[in-house]
Amino acid sequence: MSPAIRSLVVPVSEIESAKGVYTALLGAPHTDSPHYVGYTVDGFEVALAPGDVTGGPVAFVDVDDLDAAEAALLAVGATERDAPREVAPGVRVCVLTDRDGNPLGLRGR
Repeated sequence: MSPAIRSLVVPVSEIESAKGVYTALLGAPHTDSPHYVGYTVDGFEVALAPGDVTGGPVAFVDVDDLDAAEAALLAVGATERDAPREVAPGVRVCVLTDRDGNPLGLRGR
């Protein structure tokens, strides 16, 4: 699989009020929980999640091997912001930053 960006996670300080804004813009969410609100926009996932809003939204790149992709990026100067963790059965994510502090999300196995 070639790397593909298929999702954007927007950190929010208060998910219920943010949900009102994004639902008015994007329509009803397909997933609505206290920890994740997900919208499908023309096949692209836009999600709200409680978190540190200072880091801004994170685009997640789908990769075949999360550990290998993370290692390759760390080797060329990226730094780890959020360590790999499982978010669903068989799905792991992590967030790195480039040298300027921009977030790089990885999603894979």
